[in-house]
Amino acid sequence: MSIVFDQKSSTLSLHTRNSSYQMQIGPLGYLLHTYYGRRCEDFFDYLHLPRDCGFSPNPYTLREGRGFSLDTLPQEYSGSNGADFRLSSLELRTDSGVVGADLHYVSHRILQGKYRLSGLPSSFGDMAETLSVTLADAASGLEVELLYGVFEERDIITRAVRLHNCGTQTVCLEKVASVCLDLPFGPWDRIHFHGRHTMERQPERVPVANGIQTVSSARGASSHQHNPFVILCEPDATEDHGECCGVMLCYSGDHQTDVELDQTGSVRLTAGIGERHFSWRLNPGESFDTPEAFLCFSSEGLTVLSQRYHRFILQNLCRSEWIAWPRPVLLNSWEANYFSFDEDALLRLAREAKDLGVEFFVLDDGWFGHRDDDLSSLGDWYVNPGKLPHGLSALIDRVNDLGLKFGLWVEPEMISEDSDLYRAHPDWALSVPGRQPAISRDQLVLDLSRPEVADWVYETLSTLLRENNIEYIKWDMNRSLSDLYSSSLPPDRQGEVAHRYVLGLYSVLDRITAAYPDVLFEGCAGGGGRFDAGMLAYCPQIWCSDNTDPIARLQIHQGSSYGYPPCTMGAHVSASPNHQTGRSTPFGTRAVVAMAGTFGYELDPAALSPEERAEIRKQIALFHSCSDLLLTGDYYRLTKEGAPYTAWQTVSQDRRRTLVSLVLKTTEGNPKPLHLRFKGLIAEGRYRLAWQRNYGFAGLPGTAESSESTAHEFSGAALMYGGYTFPRIHGDYPSVQLCFELLQDSSADS
Repeated sequence: MSIVFDQKSSTLSLHTRNSSYQMQIGPLGYLLHTYYGRRCEDFFDYLHLPRDCGFSPNPYTLREGRGFSLDTLPQEYSGSNGADFRLSSLELRTDSGVVGADLHYVSHRILQGKYRLSGLPSSFGDMAETLSVTLADAASGLEVELLYGVFEERDIITRAVRLHNCGTQTVCLEKVASVCLDLPFGPWDRIHFHGRHTMERQPERVPVANGIQTVSSARGASSHQHNPFVILCEPDATEDHGECCGVMLCYSGDHQTDVELDQTGSVRLTAGIGERHFSWRLNPGESFDTPEAFLCFSSEGLTVLSQRYHRFILQNLCRSEWIAWPRPVLLNSWEANYFSFDEDALLRLAREAKDLGVEFFVLDDGWFGHRDDDLSSLGDWYVNPGKLPHGLSALIDRVNDLGLKFGLWVEPEMISEDSDLYRAHPDWALSVPGRQPAISRDQLVLDLSRPEVADWVYETLSTLLRENNIEYIKWDMNRSLSDLYSSSLPPDRQGEVAHRYVLGLYSVLDRITAAYPDVLFEGCAGGGGRFDAGMLAYCPQIWCSDNTDPIARLQIHQGSSYGYPPCTMGAHVSASPNHQTGRSTPFGTRAVVAMAGTFGYELDPAALSPEERAEIRKQIALFHSCSDLLLTGDYYRLTKEGAPYTAWQTVSQDRRRTLVSLVLKTTEGNPKPLHLRFKGLIAEGRYRLAWQRNYGFAGLPGTAESSESTAHEFSGAALMYGGYTFPRIHGDYPSVQLCFELLQDSSADS
């Protein structure tokens, strides 16, 4: 069993293949966290010695001993307004004025299978086990059920909290963390992923310093600015060495992760719904579920941590049938036409796409209402007759007749003031009474906290999908939430709007993806403004960034890869000079970078040269030849700190095939040799350089397409330990891809 209770020591142990997580029922029923690290069957209560620390109070019953203080001991789920002055996991206030919580163990249950959450996405798995631990606060009547899902083979432990009001008065929740993690012995570094629109998920690594450090979003979405994923690691941890602990929140709204280094040298991390816009009134008999958090421990560095998250998300979180299917190559109309198009222009674009080998044609913004710019019509999801006089179905039929599947862009959470929907239902927009709302991109936000609004969104999308042969939906969201106020809620419940909005979003996504399982849904929020595990539960891919510049995308993709699978990252080849940065890059380099994600195109093929059109055909064929590898392979970051290049590698699960990609960001005169050591291969096996594609690299052995010579055979050990040296490089932003395959007669035991 992966969950074990030792009655003699009152210890609960959770074991995955390579990690152990442990807690003990301590004095007076306080639940103490004793260990999270490499798998070990021993008990670790001996690590936490009693101590009398000045100004750290003791429980009343143990006041004479003075050696037991919640302010100095690691706790499994911290209370508030008591003896612990560090980060709290739970803040509450009752109608009678009781503030805070003093939590004591009541009981626990070990269950087969994985728990489920109400209204929230959560992981799944037949082989998982559940631990449920109930704590109680006598003063408020609140029961706190700590939920743990143990995925032994995945090396993942999930956590969530369910609160039950078992008392006689209403409890106002002001903070409810999904996870509290105490790590008593350090030091630790913290890695988080910050950014902005068009520059998302930039990794930043800093030492955990004294005090409290916060990563949060109060924008109503997980945001471009701060992703809900944090890693704590040893200061000397690298890709291949050192202990690392990841905490990923499965939530798409306001979030907050706090890390505190306290007076004893202990580190506490709490993560959950963001506090700034949150409160929740829990009436007697009611329950409240928090979002789920995914914990992963690695003693082998950051790469192993990332790979475990990748497998877990692909196999135990996303429910879409598309998650296991090779992704089709699509052409999106946005950067080719923007708002300026008609039916003839779209059909010309579709014919060009088909000629190049594209499989999906996607019509982006501007097809509905009277929308010729971003000033109107959001909410009016009927065809713009000036652009599509024969209707949407007629256009789709003609696209299908070309041999292409059809996809459509929508932004169903938003509403324009200049729209029929707003004129009919102005109260459906989030807006504070007596105040003009903030305007972003000339649009307001539909109040999805209202069930009737969520139902309208579902029925509108369902009608579109039912009446038209749409096989792909790009679901966009192009502004942050502000003016949080719902006309359907009383004044004392306005603090629930932000969370109820996310619950409304999830209810629509849950229903629409279940009703149309064959449709490929791609999430988007101005690009990567809602790139999180919550959205990945419904969407097998998310548009990674509105920035399609391949050099900027290198860092966005690499930052995203620490927690999220590359095959979930929407990525396209776009025009050069790039529309966002003005930078010019080789056509091949743009494809190399896009192949680090889902791979597609966002340009006008008519503007390309015959050579570039021929190159697209080769790129698509190459992508299809590698699609299984890119979908299911293990991903390795090969970039060295301070290097002038970005490099990555994908290795098949059986380690018989690998694809290595490298893009040089800075070209120098008389450069130093460019050298990489590959990873993940069979040391005893012999690998053949099956093919290579190079753009600006001079003198690579063999042709640009393939290499058959036995002189280009290497042992796995040679490629991993000795490495591979690239020839001298020429031009701006050159790139190369190398594919190695294990020889069929290799004696290696895979």
